[in-house]
Amino acid sequence: MRLILASASPRRRDLLGQIGVVPDAVDPADIDETPLKAELPAAYAARVAAEKGVTVAARHPGALVLSGDTVVAVGRRILPKAESEADARACLALLSGRRHRVLSAITLIDGEGCARHRLSDNIVIFKRLEQPEIDAYIASDEWRGKAGGYAIQGRAAGLIRTIMGSHSAIMGLPLYETRTLLKAAGYLSD
Repeated sequence: MRLILASASPRRRDLLGQIGVVPDAVDPADIDETPLKAELPAAYAARVAAEKGVTVAARHPGALVLSGDTVVAVGRRILPKAESEADARACLALLSGRRHRVLSAITLIDGEGCARHRLSDNIVIFKRLEQPEIDAYIASDEWRGKAGGYAIQGRAAGLIRTIMGSHSAIMGLPLYETRTLLKAAGYLSD
């Protein structure tokens, strides 16, 4: 059984390796990830993960396709993937001293086209960030392309006071849920 990872994220490949899984191919979906009007963060993450999976499964008939999406949310607000320094600064200022959610959705589509979905809902609380801390983090460039403008696996870990939930999900792939889906599809055994 071939496993296709519908993501260009090296972080997701590394996380899969932690549970002994090496995808046979990597094929990013490249879909429009614009949130729908009034779309809530959990629904958005689930929809985008599913759409990525369907898009890639159409290109790999008979293969297992694993896709995912990770969203940082403050209340009903979905934070962007920071593409500019201004985006990252705005995200960090908003997250400073606050509790926020990191929602990591995954979809696994089997060779017959049956899709299974899981959502990992996690809480992260940053310390109150001082301007020199924000400046130093921006200078690190770790924020680039990251949901909410930070990467927990890097320097931001030293700015996070509390996490409740799955560390791997906050990084971008909930390993417990991923392993469960791969076992249910017959890809992994005990």
